[in-house]
Amino acid sequence: MKNVLVIYYSQSGQLETIAQNIAKPFLNSENVKVTFHEIQLEKPFPFPWNKDSFFDAFPESFLQIPTALKPVPQEILNTKFDLILFHYQVWYLSPSIPINSFLKSEEGKQLLNNTPVVTISGSRNMWIMAQEKIKTLLKEANAQLVGNVALVDRVGNLISVITIVEWMFSGVKKKYLGIFPLPGVSEKDIQESPKFGEVILSEFDQNNLNHLQPKLVAIDAVKISPYLVTVDKTANKIFNKWSNIIYKNQKKRKTLLKVFNVYLFLAIWLISPIVYILHLISYPFKLKTIKKETQYYQGV
Repeated sequence: MKNVLVIYYSQSGQLETIAQNIAKPFLNSENVKVTFHEIQLEKPFPFPWNKDSFFDAFPESFLQIPTALKPVPQEILNTKFDLILFHYQVWYLSPSIPINSFLKSEEGKQLLNNTPVVTISGSRNMWIMAQEKIKTLLKEANAQLVGNVALVDRVGNLISVITIVEWMFSGVKKKYLGIFPLPGVSEKDIQESPKFGEVILSEFDQNNLNHLQPKLVAIDAVKISPYLVTVDKTANKIFNKWSNIIYKNQKKRKTLLKVFNVYLFLAIWLISPIVYILHLISYPFKLKTIKKETQYYQGV
C-alpha cells in the first residue's frame, strides 16, 4: 500500500474542489491510501475580503513572510508519504501566505523531505513567477518536484480582474451584473481535472514519476501565455520595490498602501494595455526566446 498526501489551502472552496477531483483516481485505487491535509492558520485571513485587509496582505504576500499555522496532526507527521499533491493559490504574484508559511515550517519540511511532489495551482492567470518561488522553497525542503498543473481563469486579463475582485469582496461566485462570465477556474476545467489525477496515478503505479511532466503537458496541464510571462516578470520587479518600501515603513503603512492601491489601478487599466500592444509589435522578433521560455515553464 502506497501513501499519498493531498495538501491544500482554500478560502472560497475552489481549490479544495480541485484537490478532491484530482485525487479521485487515487481514491478509487486499491493500492493507494489517500490522506488530505488542509493548511490552517492560527489567525485566519477574512473571506470575503474587505478592501483594507485585501491590500494589507500585499507586502507579506510578495515578500513571502510566514505566519503562524495550526499544527499538522501527528498521524500525518508520523507517516512516510510516497507522493504529495500540493495545491496552492497565487497572492500578489507569489504563493499565498499560508502556502509560504507551510513550506518554510519545520513540519512542512519534514513532510516534504526526499518526497516526490506534484504542484497544482489555481490562479487568475499569472502563476509563472509564483511557481519559480515554489521551486526554490521545495528545493530548500529537499523535495523532488516531478510534475506541475496550472489551472487558470481563461477569460481575458482585464475582464478577470473585475470578476475575481467582485468574488473576493462578495464571497459569492456569480456572474457579476448578470453579464460577466463566472470568476475563477471554469467549471468545465474543474470537472475535467480528474484526468490529471489519472495520468499522475498511472506514472506513480509504474514508479515512473520522473517522466510525468511531458504527459501532463500533453493533456493541457500547463498553457503558457508569452504576454503574461512578460507582465509577470515586469510586475515582480515593481512589486519588489513597493513591498519593501511598505514593509520597511510601518508607521506610514496605511498611507503607502493607499498609494499602492491607486498605482495598481492605473497599472492594470492604463499600463497593461500599452504593454500588450508593445508585446504584439515585438512578438515576431522574439519567437526564439518565447519558444525557449515556453519549454522551460512547461517543465519542472
